[in-house]
Amino acid sequence: MTYGQFNNQQVKETTVGFELDALPYLTGGYYGSVWVGHNHFRYRVVVANLEMPDFFVEDGFTNNELQAYAVIVDYFFKPELKGWWVGTGLEYWDSKIQTDAELETADYNNTVFTLGGGYVWKFHKNFYLNPWAAAHLRVAGDKDVPVDSSIFETPLFTPEISLKLGWHF
Repeated sequence: MTYGQFNNQQVKETTVGFELDALPYLTGGYYGSVWVGHNHFRYRVVVANLEMPDFFVEDGFTNNELQAYAVIVDYFFKPELKGWWVGTGLEYWDSKIQTDAELETADYNNTVFTLGGGYVWKFHKNFYLNPWAAAHLRVAGDKDVPVDSSIFETPLFTPEISLKLGWHF
């Protein structure tokens, strides 16, 4: 790791860490992210599973489960990877859904462009909280998914908000 000067203190310029996100756990899924940060930039790799609550799913459908894989680059406005940040990247969503009758499960996949931001608050040594929000835009993949005798339309735009808990070395 390299070190630089900031306000007469030694500051790490490169660090690594991981995050857990509350939202997927609340829906019965999981989220894991590992990252490398250097100066104002953080490079993340994400794996997540989210079971969408039915009130977010198109009427007539249920059990929409999403497995996501993402590569994200974040920019922090302050050094030390704390405070406000914005980020962007690409995600691959491998998903499945059922009709309310639950007769058949259909698989579908999407590539998604993501733009988000948040605030990293370091509350104890290397632990931090990261409230954040993002907008996901479907850029490729399945749009109309046949399920039983119905058609599920994958959303073009998906908003998301949550809270992450992280730690860095």
